[in-house]
Amino acid sequence: MEILILYYSRHGKVAQLARYIARGVEEVDGVRARLRQVPPVAPVTQTAAAPVPGDGAPYVALSDLKECAGLILGSPTRFGNMAAPLKHFLDSTIAEWVSGTLLGKPGAVFTSTATMHGGQESTLLSMLLPLLHHGMLIVGIPFTEPALNNTTTGGTPYGASHVDGVDREHRKPISEDERTLARALGRRVADVARRLAVNP
Repeated sequence: MEILILYYSRHGKVAQLARYIARGVEEVDGVRARLRQVPPVAPVTQTAAAPVPGDGAPYVALSDLKECAGLILGSPTRFGNMAAPLKHFLDSTIAEWVSGTLLGKPGAVFTSTATMHGGQESTLLSMLLPLLHHGMLIVGIPFTEPALNNTTTGGTPYGASHVDGVDREHRKPISEDERTLARALGRRVADVARRLAVNP
């Protein structure tokens, strides 16, 4: 059983969060994480991206959606919304929506912003909307997770998050609370997927 962790990462922090979420997924017996990324998009006047990424996880294929037992989406914040590459991929999933490929599977989201009030929660909510349309079961982070009550960095009940900082020369590392909450989100999605497999 695999949980698909699908993300777009511009400066690397969303990719780092994805790896912490993957650790949480794999803390659940019998569940593995499948890391995938979406390619960047560009105006038609620019050169297209290579078919294989230069580094990081492989690019996603629509078959990954069919094969997964759950889906966790990640994106940096763009004006309080998900980044265009992730939205572009989601817009290509009409056939999967019609056929119910993700129907009844657990879904969750994560993000990274430059500032504490840079739109983390609205970005997470924007990523949840397509999951709801696909009929997924939304999984968040409950306040029973102590780090959610204590964090002074990222972390929300809507999903895992990171505050990166506005100084490009001195980006903030992912904090202990942010790591803890990312792993907790991965564990929760994996646990729900495992329970659903036992009691469909």
